[in-house]
Amino acid sequence: MAALLMILFAAALILLIVVVLVLVNIIIRKITRKVYLNLPPGSYGWPIVGETLEFLGAGLDGTPEKFIKDRKEKYKSPQVFKTSLMGEHMAVLCGTAGKEEVKVFPTIKSYTFELACRLFMSLEDPVQISNLASLFNIFLKGIISIHFNFPGTRFYNAKKATSAIKNQLEKIVRQRRAALEQNKMFNVPHKDLLSHLLVTPDENGKFMSESVIVNNILMLLFAGHDTSSVAITMVMKNLAQLPQIYDKVLREQNEIATSKGAGEFLQWEDIQKMRYSWNVVCEATRISPPVTGAFREALTDISYAGYHIPKGWKLYWSSSLTHGDPSLFEDPTNFDPSRFEGAGPAPFSYVPFGGGPRMCLGKEFARLEILIFLHNIVTRFRWDLVIPGEKIAYDPMPIPVEGLPIRLHSHSAHA
Repeated sequence: MAALLMILFAAALILLIVVVLVLVNIIIRKITRKVYLNLPPGSYGWPIVGETLEFLGAGLDGTPEKFIKDRKEKYKSPQVFKTSLMGEHMAVLCGTAGKEEVKVFPTIKSYTFELACRLFMSLEDPVQISNLASLFNIFLKGIISIHFNFPGTRFYNAKKATSAIKNQLEKIVRQRRAALEQNKMFNVPHKDLLSHLLVTPDENGKFMSESVIVNNILMLLFAGHDTSSVAITMVMKNLAQLPQIYDKVLREQNEIATSKGAGEFLQWEDIQKMRYSWNVVCEATRISPPVTGAFREALTDISYAGYHIPKGWKLYWSSSLTHGDPSLFEDPTNFDPSRFEGAGPAPFSYVPFGGGPRMCLGKEFARLEILIFLHNIVTRFRWDLVIPGEKIAYDPMPIPVEGLPIRLHSHSAHA
């Protein structure tokens, strides 16, 4: 009798444990669903054992892939599904190994901003660079906005961000000036732009004021990274969509790479050889110009197209409209780098950098930055778009709404 009671007690205890485990499993599932709203499709199967028996059974039948194939088809999820194996919630990854996913635009923007900080101010502190970058993102959102100067508006936030940027830049300028005055040769960069602005007088022997230097640095940090980020993003988007164009760029860049020694940097003559690659960049910025237009002011009364434009009126011209004009560019929506061969487009028809005496001073800097980046990315990777046909929003520059996520494929992985 005692033995029977012990058996019944043990059975009851096991049943209680099973019930508790089932309840815990249900609670965990509910909590998980609340916290992680975007779980992969799939089923956890039976309580506790999950889908372990089906998983093991497929292996014993000699078809281990059947377990995965059946669920990929069932859940219409070619890359990932969820299940429960050996008592653990599990994501089964079905894609090819060796892929890395990255969002192009935010990654490139961080790269170009850090590069500008290093080149212009020799700034290397990642925390300081990150803080400045965050403020610049707010500042940039308010460049083209309605002038509602009250809390919560883009204009108000941009003005506050601009003040904060200037405060940080003022500290950097003062620290550099003090270091230069104390002649700390071993600790002061003498060849960057900031030192040049501090120690170089104008033709009358007058030095720039602190506020003028700060404004110059602010303008150069803005101009030196944001438009380049957009241009690189659009180039990578088009190269992913047009493999035949990518192959020609790769061929040109590989010829340059094979002419270099191990660890040897690109030189000016190498940049000059990147003719086709630059044509690709030009065509990408023709179709999606980083600056879609520009504002000016009429300094005097002018006549245009037979109409009177009064002095003081603001003027706006659209590079997007000009670049898409079929009278200037045949079949303008077609991506065709050959447009820039020979003499190229008619004067003032291709204007991503403006034109005439007001042409962007940073054009050659942008050319170097974009082509050097392109050389390094193309000779190492091929990529494809995670979201084909991703929408491009203009705010105010053309930016993929999801940041242009891509999957990178290393050339060495296929060598």
